[in-house]
Amino acid sequence: MAKRDYYETLGVARDANEDTLKKAFRKLAMQCHPDRNPGDKAAEAKFKEINEAYDVLKDAEKRAAYDRYGHAAFENGGGGGGPFGGGGPFGGGFEDIFEQMFGNLGGRRGSQPSGRGADLRTEISISLEEAFAGTKTTIRVPSSVTCEACNGSGADGGKAQTETCGTCKGQGKVRAQSGFFLVERTCPTCGGQGRIVKNPCKICQGAGRVQRDRTLNVTVPAGVEEGTRIRLSGEGEAGLRGAPAGDLYVDVGIRPHPIFQRDGQNIFVRVPLRMTQAALGGTVEVPAIDGGQARVTIPAGTQAGDQFRLRSKGFSVLRSAVRGDMYVQVSVETPQNLTPKQRELLEQFEAEAAANDRTSPENAGFFSRVKEFLDGLGR
Repeated sequence: MAKRDYYETLGVARDANEDTLKKAFRKLAMQCHPDRNPGDKAAEAKFKEINEAYDVLKDAEKRAAYDRYGHAAFENGGGGGGPFGGGGPFGGGFEDIFEQMFGNLGGRRGSQPSGRGADLRTEISISLEEAFAGTKTTIRVPSSVTCEACNGSGADGGKAQTETCGTCKGQGKVRAQSGFFLVERTCPTCGGQGRIVKNPCKICQGAGRVQRDRTLNVTVPAGVEEGTRIRLSGEGEAGLRGAPAGDLYVDVGIRPHPIFQRDGQNIFVRVPLRMTQAALGGTVEVPAIDGGQARVTIPAGTQAGDQFRLRSKGFSVLRSAVRGDMYVQVSVETPQNLTPKQRELLEQFEAEAAANDRTSPENAGFFSRVKEFLDGLGR
């Protein structure tokens, strides 16, 4: 079955920017994550599909190749082929092309172990409290793991009998003409190892790895921010026939909180006050992110929008004992559903306040300026 267009998979336009791509990916990843859909093979397949699409489109060079050549740019290796791996119209990639023409470019390419497992990426969603205090969580990751039948050797019985690969003649790479360029790419037969197994394992067909879901424990440090990426070294896909495994990258998402809003290491909480509280003053208790309570003194005459700072009551700084601050933002609530007696008292208060500019100085000052403005217009 033909692959779906990567832009269609993520539900974005072809000119979508990086932020749009990221938001679309996160939304779909949260919906289709295996942890949210246990046993749902369709959701698992969708999760893999959107990961593959985002992995290509978030990378400027890969995206450019995809826009020009489509899926053909990544043949023979799912995202690791084409211009960036083992197949497609340019085989070994842009740097391989430059290398053929100009050499190693001063050694800028690092040597990669043949058959190394692919890196994987997944996401987790935690609460703001967990981000503050740190947490441990369990994730389920579909990936390639070492074949137990052959212990990763790829050979039947665990003892490999190898011979020189007939495709690359033991070089681990093959060359192909592509128009003006002669490009070099990883041998698709031996996976770059230069040798093939004569007696392949019946379980993994000689690859040394099989597909399986794994359960991993992830430690999230205190103070993480939205988008923090945690690297689990060696927890990616198993390498080909005993080669090193890739890494697993876990992107941390933080769910919205019903009370607190976070801005870096500071915490903001909005506290609605009754009109009489704001006018007369007093104290209010507000929750703190660490689970405690904080007492705030409200001065008489507090106005809507006033803000009170509580030092070191904010978010913990990553890998530090330092904490940010908490800001209590005040809003003043106008009374509703008044009883006849309450309305009578307020009407009496309003009549007296209207005759005294000192009660509402901003109100009096504003309308005084309005009168001056209108008088200046001759009205």
